[in-house]
Amino acid sequence: MSSTPPEHPGELIDRVRAAAAARTPLRIAGGDTKAFLGEPVAGAALSTTGWSGIVSYEPTELVVTVRAGTALAELEAVLAERGQCFPFEPPHFAPGGTVGGMVAAGLSGPARASAGSVRDHVLGARFINGRGEHLTFGGQVMKNVAGYDLSRSLAGSLGTLGLITEVSLKVLPVAPAEATLVFERGPHEALEQLHRWGGQPLPINASCWVKDDTQPTAPELLFVRLRGAVAAVESACERLVREAGGTRMDNAQAGPDWADCRDQRLPFFNAPAPDLCLWRLSVPQTAPVLALPWAQLIEWQGAQRWLWAPAGAAGEIRAATAAVNGHATLFRAGADGAPGVPRFDRSSPAIDAITRRLRAECDPAGIFNPGRMG
Repeated sequence: MSSTPPEHPGELIDRVRAAAAARTPLRIAGGDTKAFLGEPVAGAALSTTGWSGIVSYEPTELVVTVRAGTALAELEAVLAERGQCFPFEPPHFAPGGTVGGMVAAGLSGPARASAGSVRDHVLGARFINGRGEHLTFGGQVMKNVAGYDLSRSLAGSLGTLGLITEVSLKVLPVAPAEATLVFERGPHEALEQLHRWGGQPLPINASCWVKDDTQPTAPELLFVRLRGAVAAVESACERLVREAGGTRMDNAQAGPDWADCRDQRLPFFNAPAPDLCLWRLSVPQTAPVLALPWAQLIEWQGAQRWLWAPAGAAGEIRAATAAVNGHATLFRAGADGAPGVPRFDRSSPAIDAITRRLRAECDPAGIFNPGRMG
């Protein structure tokens, strides 16, 4: 289940060196399934899809090392054969996504609040910097003392630090048991319930509160997924159904629903109008329902909230999230591209200074996805 890669991905290195010498921008791409993230980038496409394959996989060590252009679905299928998975449930959004894109985007699915993020599972990485140097950071264990670990900084960098060529990731066994419960609750009651449960020893793995606004009579529903040992899941199910009046769903129905939530295929994620933008609000789990006049979908036990709103509402949305110590991202722009509206909130001066210095060190000529993060 392994292959021996060449010593260096020479073609990719040559492309980077030529671009750096000419100061030609490069638009890094894998499967292009997350091209909508961040600001638009102009530049010559540099694809990793030809640099693929599993370098090593040690199921007993819970570690896989893989080239960046490897199809994410292909790798997940290999892990599933050994009863293992990425517990953070990376979104696919569309067929063709790659492992490098998964790390560069840094996005996690419904289990993020309980299982951790992509960054938490990156053990090491190799990447090509803006000088055309092929560098290695981290390793294949959770703890290493090799100096500054840039590998985890690559997660969520949207290709602005360098071209990821290889990554080592921690995997975990698939949970022995899983169950999904559904409760009729309004958003205030749902959040209060999740906060109470969050302080108790319950195997809550994911949650999603949603109302289908395309159906005027549709109920407001809170879905809660439990994962863990069989005895723990069954005990929790019995208790929550008894105490909170929930209903247990058939896993054959609930599984695809959670996948649709992960990949934004639920009815909520269909734009109500072409000019509306999808906003992602990142707030503390204990933040109350935000007083915004748009329907929301609430995930991650309250920490991630989605809503469709005009680009012109950026100020109102960002003020509301800042008031609870959160931030808002314009995740998907409307049909007009939301010109003039920044995709990301401004970072603090201290964070901005560190980011600029890191980018300048990794990419002195500024060729990698310039402007993508604003």
